[in-house]
Amino acid sequence: MEYHPRPTAGEARPWAFPAPERGALPNGLTVLRCHRPGQQVVAVEIFLDAPLDAEPEGLDGVATIMARALSEGTDKHSAEEFAAELERCGATLDAHADHPGIRVSLEVPVSRLAKALGLVAEALRAPALAGSEVERLVGNRLDEIPHEQANPARRAAKQLSKELFPATVRMSRPRQGTEETVRRIDAEAVRAFYDAHVRPSTATAVVVGDLTDVDLDSLLADTLGDWSGTTAHARPVPPITADDTGRVVIVDRPGAVQTQLLIGRIGADRHDSVWPAQVLGTYCLGGTLTSRLDRVLREEKGYTYGVRAFGQVLRSAAPGSSTGATGAAMLAISGSVDTESTGPALADLWTVLRTLAAEGLTDAERETAVQNLVGVAPLKYETAASVAGTLADQVEQHLPDDYQARLYARLAETGTVEATAAVVNAFPVDRLVTVLVGDAAQIAEPVRALGIGEVSVVSG
Repeated sequence: MEYHPRPTAGEARPWAFPAPERGALPNGLTVLRCHRPGQQVVAVEIFLDAPLDAEPEGLDGVATIMARALSEGTDKHSAEEFAAELERCGATLDAHADHPGIRVSLEVPVSRLAKALGLVAEALRAPALAGSEVERLVGNRLDEIPHEQANPARRAAKQLSKELFPATVRMSRPRQGTEETVRRIDAEAVRAFYDAHVRPSTATAVVVGDLTDVDLDSLLADTLGDWSGTTAHARPVPPITADDTGRVVIVDRPGAVQTQLLIGRIGADRHDSVWPAQVLGTYCLGGTLTSRLDRVLREEKGYTYGVRAFGQVLRSAAPGSSTGATGAAMLAISGSVDTESTGPALADLWTVLRTLAAEGLTDAERETAVQNLVGVAPLKYETAASVAGTLADQVEQHLPDDYQARLYARLAETGTVEATAAVVNAFPVDRLVTVLVGDAAQIAEPVRALGIGEVSVVSG
């Protein structure tokens, strides 16, 4: 029997989040490219400055319908032909609308990049936006809404946004519109939104993959370079205001055997110097199976299969905005428990928060969080799509190109005391809005007895 020595670990190599090369096409399109040797599936992310707060009054959801319509036919291909051409390329194309704007995402083998980029350019330059297709997309969206209402997590998120923001602010309303607003959307409204907001001068394309044998300059010139449109000034960004007065809102679901929890408020976004410490502290609180919330609510008490604390950027104002607007992130805790455990689980959750404020994080918790957040980063960014997505996030949040690379360095440098202060400030026990989707008849009184805020009940 032949003997083979046990393999040994190789020498550790330094890693940093890849730095993109920035440029622009003559039509005004900003381009970020990132060569990733070995990544034979290229990822392209195109950010369009068409935010939800630009939707006309009464037409919430028109950005979503327009985004979906981009791949439903062009001036050269019907919807069926366009889909068939994408399939021949082995490509996937997706588009969605969110508060900062619209993202168009393409993944394709590098050998078919030219053809696929040509199709994307065609969709951006001359989408058909046909009445029949828009009508079908509106119908599809109307069919989705009841399912979203029935989903406890989606229903909780909708209620929390409604509670936090004034009714006049777009963030208070569902991202993809309501049944009432979506019904009003027609091809004329979609075309008007496209004409007003889709142009190369306010768009950015991110291209990531193995570009060894790709003449990307020529390829972009022949595809996205043919896209034309008027120039535009940056849109004024309205300030974000939120009411985080401590209170509880129960979305009544009679007979529900579980209660969905969503506890949140608005806090600092990535432009704030506290962000790295806030990320680290929030991870210690509820970012993993070893976090404090999971240790108490899942392991010790058995109330839940898991509870998470997180920060999600909603929108960032451009640095130096003349309106004085600021960005904001949703800071939240989410999970679900059985109905009878709702009161005890919330009591223990608040105890965790109060104990954290009184005693702080431990050095061991901080060290574990740094290892998990920083140590696994090379694995997180193994694919071109993950790198492209993060670079596009930086674009839509008006962050510098080296932001993610510097963030990991700052996370590693953040101390336990700093992380503690950040997470305690992020989740103050008296400034949290709690949304519970569950059986109000069973959970209202136990929750009132906790004294964590005035309790109200709304229809589910």
